[in-house]
Amino acid sequence: MSWGTELWDQFDNLEKHTQWGIDILEKYIKFVKERTEIELSYAKQLRNLSKKYQPKKNSKEEEEYKYTSCKAFLSTLNEMNDYAGQHEVISENMTSQIIVDLARYVQELKQERKSNFHDGRKAQQHIETCWKQLESSKRRFERDCKEADRAQQYFEKMDADINVTKADVEKARQQAQIRHQMAEDSKADYSSILQKFNHEQHEYYHTHIPNIFQKIQEMEERRIVRMGESMKTYAEVDRQVIPIIGKCLDGIVKAAESIDQNNDSQLVIEAYKSGFEPPGDIEFEDYTQPMKRTVSDNSLSNSKGEGKPELKFGGKSKGKLWPFIKKNKLVSLLTSPHQPPPPPPASASPSAVPNGPQSPKQQKEPLSHRFNEFMTSKPKIHCFRSLKRGLSLKLGATPEDFSNLPPEQRRKKLQQKVDELNKEIQKEVDQRDAITKMKDVYLKNPQMGDPASLDHKLTEVSQNVEKLRLEAQKFEAWLAEVEGRLPARSEQARRQSGMYDSQNPPTVNNCAQDRESSPDGSYTEEQSQESEVKVLAPDFDDDFDDEEPLPAIGTCKALYTFEGHNEGTISVVEGETLFVIEEDRGDGWTRIRRSEDEEGYVPTSYVEVYLDKNTKDS
Repeated sequence: MSWGTELWDQFDNLEKHTQWGIDILEKYIKFVKERTEIELSYAKQLRNLSKKYQPKKNSKEEEEYKYTSCKAFLSTLNEMNDYAGQHEVISENMTSQIIVDLARYVQELKQERKSNFHDGRKAQQHIETCWKQLESSKRRFERDCKEADRAQQYFEKMDADINVTKADVEKARQQAQIRHQMAEDSKADYSSILQKFNHEQHEYYHTHIPNIFQKIQEMEERRIVRMGESMKTYAEVDRQVIPIIGKCLDGIVKAAESIDQNNDSQLVIEAYKSGFEPPGDIEFEDYTQPMKRTVSDNSLSNSKGEGKPELKFGGKSKGKLWPFIKKNKLVSLLTSPHQPPPPPPASASPSAVPNGPQSPKQQKEPLSHRFNEFMTSKPKIHCFRSLKRGLSLKLGATPEDFSNLPPEQRRKKLQQKVDELNKEIQKEVDQRDAITKMKDVYLKNPQMGDPASLDHKLTEVSQNVEKLRLEAQKFEAWLAEVEGRLPARSEQARRQSGMYDSQNPPTVNNCAQDRESSPDGSYTEEQSQESEVKVLAPDFDDDFDDEEPLPAIGTCKALYTFEGHNEGTISVVEGETLFVIEEDRGDGWTRIRRSEDEEGYVPTSYVEVYLDKNTKDS
């Protein structure tokens, strides 16, 4: 089966077929190229997807990944990243093993095809030239034969005519002989050219064309084989990454199997456990007895200690209800709310009922109202340190000793801080030891360096070590206090705290204890509660109770009803008249007062202000 013998007369069709084969190969190359682009795009999208759901560094999300379910999800994201890498490998291998190789082969194939068909056309042109020579010789032979025949007929005619001279007859005879000789020469030439053409034609159809067509056939068969090998490579490239992709999927399954719901539940306990006990029972207040009713007017918790001195500042209730109370609203009144004020309503709501705290002067209220009053009461701040901490809490800052956290959470934070400081201390100590060794080397070998050049660095590192140790001792003292190893903060710990918190006004240990036990977000142990209250009452009760309230600078009338749900705000009813004690400072809030104990912020757009510098607080 050879194209040279079977398709000896199909030169043009073979030319078209081989060109079609090259086009098919180029089409396959384009297909593989688009597949690689899809793989790269898919890998890129997978990587972006994995990156999108990765936890951000130093954020709350990173802390959430301590749970086994979140760790499994993180492992899934990492495995998907590796999964995307395998698709990149597919793209790279297909590009190097198929696209580049076939593109080079197509160029070689085009050159070989061009050369073969050039030889074919050259053979065609040669046989066509031989054919033209044969035709020319044949026509010349035919022409000479006809001329010789006419010359012979003319001679015979002249010879038969008695009127023609002998000279004319002889001339006609010679002309006939010349024509016969020319015909014989043309015949010989035609015969020679015919033999030569037959030889060339035999060579063309039995040697040259078969050889050329055989080369073209081999070229086409190599193209077909090469395309089949490329398809096998295409499949093998995919097959090679299947085990690794399988490992990625196995990793996802393993991560899913590592999820432990019990461990996650325990982590939730560790994260949010406050260390407090549930609140005790609320005792019955008998309003039939005037003395008990008088006692109950101050605080719901005072009903348990009738014989104890009545305190005017807010502290822990005997029933320990304050862990569930919101942060100190009185502190929040010192700064305006963070969020912008709400826009005034389209129409006033005369039916709206203020939800602000009840006045402590009211009498004969139901127990539920008393309980609400207790839960929303505004405890007073007992010392300047508590005031500063309250302000920092309002502004979003975290106290250095984490006193805004429950005991259990505070202990964990302090322990974490101590561990971090110890690591930093160890790092600085190692650096100091290295500098000391280097200085000793310089002392022994002065040519290596000047020992005095290291003194400044050594002094700086030593100071850092001492500073970190003092910091660690301060946090260890707080940690010991929380864990109950120390009954209260020692004088040394307070001195150390003062080194790093010099901006705080000096306070005594009792104030610190009160700060630990106030219900604005700080906590301490139950057993020291009563002693703290007894000591704090004479020392700090007058610090704020004796202060005069801010004078009123005018009055205002509520245009709309405003329900002060947020800290630092106060509820007003449409048409109500109140005192203005602080103007709007550009944040959209105005500070007002209803009575001696009720004051807060309302949106400026909700009230109509009448300023009067001569107006004083009643």
